[in-house]
Amino acid sequence: MLTDRYAPPQQLYGTAYEQMLEKVRYEGAYPTRERAEEAVRLVLAGLGRQLTGDERVDLAACLPFEAARVLTTQIPDPQPLTGWAFVKDLAARTGASLATTRWDTGSVFSAVAACAGPDLITRILHQLPTGYALLFGRAELTPAA
Repeated sequence: MLTDRYAPPQQLYGTAYEQMLEKVRYEGAYPTRERAEEAVRLVLAGLGRQLTGDERVDLAACLPFEAARVLTTQIPDPQPLTGWAFVKDLAARTGASLATTRWDTGSVFSAVAACAGPDLITRILHQLPTGYALLFGRAELTPAA
């Protein structure tokens, strides 16, 4: 295949996804864009295994195409994990420490929240088991007895 060596290089990802990766890289203080992308793919795949229904569809619509694809190609687990079990599951899948995985999750969820907005994040938190609010940087509120 012949290519024009004077043509600008093809951009691998859309601008919105590039911006999301830069936000995650900045929030997570990752040394490289590749490390930020690893975190995005790991955490969004995990979230895709937890989220169902309208919240899943609405979140995918808010995310850049590449991120939405990672989220939506996952089959939701029949029994969603608590926030802490979510972090432990991701750590077990990668062999990373719990602290690193918790850091990755918070960094990615910060970017997800920026894309989704507070109303959708609130709906997502109402759907998921306890423990996710802190991962999204919010207080964990429990209903009064």
